[in-house]
Amino acid sequence: MSLSTKRGDGGETALIGGCRVSKNHPRVRAYGTVDEFTSALGLCRAHCHNAETADFIRGVQMNLIYLMGELASETPDGESPNAIKAAHVKELTEKVKLLEQDSGSFKGWVIPGDNIAQGFFDLARTTCRRAEREIVGLKDAGSAVRPEILHYLNRLSDLLWLLGRAQLNSK
Repeated sequence: MSLSTKRGDGGETALIGGCRVSKNHPRVRAYGTVDEFTSALGLCRAHCHNAETADFIRGVQMNLIYLMGELASETPDGESPNAIKAAHVKELTEKVKLLEQDSGSFKGWVIPGDNIAQGFFDLARTTCRRAEREIVGLKDAGSAVRPEILHYLNRLSDLLWLLGRAQLNSK
């Protein structure tokens, strides 16, 4: 089967389950922005200066692939073993606390681009925030969105800010 089905040529796409919607539907915008975010994280992983951070980012990318699947379904399944759960949010919260201990308190904003890795982490952070806004838009449009998803993305954007700052101190 070819990847190019031409079924989307009219501006519609299929959700998981077969329902066809506009490519501008809030659900499609939400999972599409998470897809962009996953790609931005790939740049972070390729350019970060720490193997442990790169491994962690790869795990986040896997979580986001499952999240895209949930967002692409009219009947999301929060019971799936791959769904974002409170434990995922807790893991991110603990990483934020650890990085804050290492780097100290907030010392002001930093202009992105002091090095390529820091710039990519800031790009990923802002893409994460946009994904979060799109998912809130999906929720505001009347779709059920599990709170763990929003908690996860909110915490993840905080963590990406800290990881970007960490890139300034490593080579």
